[in-house]
Amino acid sequence: MTLETEKLYQPRLRVRLDFAYDGGPFAGWAKQPGLLTVQGVIEEALALVFRQPIYTTVAGRTDAGVHALHQVLHFDLAQDAWELLRGRDGNLAPEQALIRKLRGALSRALADAEAQLGLPSRFQGLLQRAITLSSCQQVPPSFDARFSALERSYRYLIEDREEVLGSSPLNRQIAWQIRGELDLELMNRAAQELLGLHDFLSFCKPREGATTIRELRELTFHRRQDGLVEATIRADAFCHNMVRTLIASLVMVGEGKKDLAWLRGRVQEPIRDSQVRLAAPRGLALAAISYPQGEEGYRRQADQARAQRSL
Repeated sequence: MTLETEKLYQPRLRVRLDFAYDGGPFAGWAKQPGLLTVQGVIEEALALVFRQPIYTTVAGRTDAGVHALHQVLHFDLAQDAWELLRGRDGNLAPEQALIRKLRGALSRALADAEAQLGLPSRFQGLLQRAITLSSCQQVPPSFDARFSALERSYRYLIEDREEVLGSSPLNRQIAWQIRGELDLELMNRAAQELLGLHDFLSFCKPREGATTIRELRELTFHRRQDGLVEATIRADAFCHNMVRTLIASLVMVGEGKKDLAWLRGRVQEPIRDSQVRLAAPRGLALAAISYPQGEEGYRRQADQARAQRSL
C-alpha cells in the first residue's frame, strides 16, 4: 500500500472554523482562477499549515465586495494530522494550535497576494488584516457548515440623507449611497408582505436544479444614531442575490418609485424579469449563522435542508 493510499484510509475528523472578513479586496468567497478570493486564501493558508490540500465547505457564499461579520466553514482532516498540532510536549490543545498557526499562515498568504497585486508601500499590510479568526473546534461528522445551519442573518447599511452623504469617507466602503431620504415607515410596511414561506424567484438569480422557495423570517429597517439606515434580514436560507435584490426593491418603494401593489404582485406571481435592480455589495454583511445542538441535531437539520422544498 502506497503512502497516498494509506492517507485515504486514515481515520478522519471534522473541524469547524468561525471567522470574519472585509469583503472589499476580494472577488467573493468562492475560488476563481486568477482572482483573489476568501476561499482561495484560506485554503492556501490551511495547505501551508497541514502541508496538503484542504477543501472547505462554507455556510454561505458571498459575492464580490460583500463582508462577513460572522462566517462558518468546515473541513475534514486525518486524525494524525490533528493530533500533530499538539506539538512535541502534547500540552497544547489542537484547536488553540490551529488558530495560532493559521493566523500566521493567513498573514503570509495575504502578504503574497499584496505583492502580486503590486500595492503601493503605504497600503501594504491592509490586506493582511482583511480576515480574522475567532474560534476553532472539532465537531461531529454530521455537522455541515452549509446544510446544518438553522438560519442566517444579514445586515445592510444605506446612506440616504443629504447632510450625511459625504460626511465620512469610510461610509463609501460599508454603505450604499442613495440620493434622497427614504420613507422607512413605508418600507417596513412593505417588508411585511415578504415575510413567510414564498417562492422568491422574482428576487433571485436561480441556479440550475435549485429551488427558489425560502422562508423569510425578519426584514426591518431603522435609522441609526449616525444617520445610516440599517436593515436586518433573516431567513432559513437565501438564494443567489436574494438579499441585495430584496433591499433594492424595498428602496424603490421607499423612494416612491414603486408601490405596495407592485411588490405584492411579485410575491404572488413569481417571475424573473428586469424590473428589479441589485443593491450595492459594499452595504451587505453576513451577520450571524445559527445551528442546532448535538450530532443528531446537525444531521436532522442537514437532511431537512437538502430536501426539495415546496409550497
